[in-house]
Amino acid sequence: MQAVFFEEHGGSEVLKYGKFDDPVSGPNDILIAVKACALNHLDIWIRNGVYKDKIPVPMPHILGADVCGTVLEMGNAVKHLKKSGRVVVAPGQVPGHLPEALESKDSFSPEFQILGLQSQGGYAERVCVNSRFVIPVSDRFSFEEWASMPLTSLTAYHMLVGRVGLKAGETVLVQAAGSGVGSAAIQIAKHLGATVFTTVGDPQKAARAKALGADEVILYKTQDFPEEIKRLTHGKGVDVVFDHIGTDTWQKNISCLTRGGRLVTCGATSGPEVKIDIRYLYAKQLAIFGSYMGSLAELHHALDLAENGILKPTLDKVFPLKEAAEAQRRMENRMNFGKIVLKV
Repeated sequence: MQAVFFEEHGGSEVLKYGKFDDPVSGPNDILIAVKACALNHLDIWIRNGVYKDKIPVPMPHILGADVCGTVLEMGNAVKHLKKSGRVVVAPGQVPGHLPEALESKDSFSPEFQILGLQSQGGYAERVCVNSRFVIPVSDRFSFEEWASMPLTSLTAYHMLVGRVGLKAGETVLVQAAGSGVGSAAIQIAKHLGATVFTTVGDPQKAARAKALGADEVILYKTQDFPEEIKRLTHGKGVDVVFDHIGTDTWQKNISCLTRGGRLVTCGATSGPEVKIDIRYLYAKQLAIFGSYMGSLAELHHALDLAENGILKPTLDKVFPLKEAAEAQRRMENRMNFGKIVLKV
């Protein structure tokens, strides 16, 4: 099969397009003909070697956690899917017999794995996964649109529902509306009945953020977002801050919270090291939540929102598979609003 892969860690120049061995399936597996695969910042971190000393990455390696395609072959033990059916793949995977899976706490398990990290991913013509992680979807959206949804929708759902329990009537600051997880978070937060404030760096992105449901959009390059939050909430601050930026926003995020507020974070695109004045933490009785993807059950909930028209994909640009390096550079340069997708 044809695939995009790398044989050593480095910049986008290490990505190669060419022939790669076909995946081998077992009796409980599904062989999927990949039609589209979305990019995530995770792909950049894996390619750069961020995880190489902590998580074994098979080499040569195919990236890609967000896959949509059709069922090509099924193992003889698989009965609940049909050949040629349209499917997406759960990006986070843990064996179903483990306690964490039984409790819908998949990502708390030490055996939790991500497609395209510990295993070969979707920057390829075919991918093989256990049938437990293959979810049928309708033709409501295109292959590219469905591929844009699993990881970011699951992550946003787990952060807002599973971790901080966002409630109707609360206020939330969603950082970076133009990111995949940010655009999903705005929609989920509005569905939950919250008032949503969000940030963008480019004025042209403000209208798109509003279209997703944001009540107020802050241009963080020209406006001081903590001051804007103070103004918009009449000095109170927000109940929840939804962050995935890290170093650049951390201390300002803390200052945006109301007394008893919650900060939930899932990433560190601007860097992992932060400082905190713990006096803010205890005097305002704040809570900080880490969040790491989510459970298979939560993904089903998020996809149900999509099937019912509540959560809609936010596509930025579609590239041919062989142009994966250019697609990654677009993400690294923060040129996108929504998801960048590879068409296979």
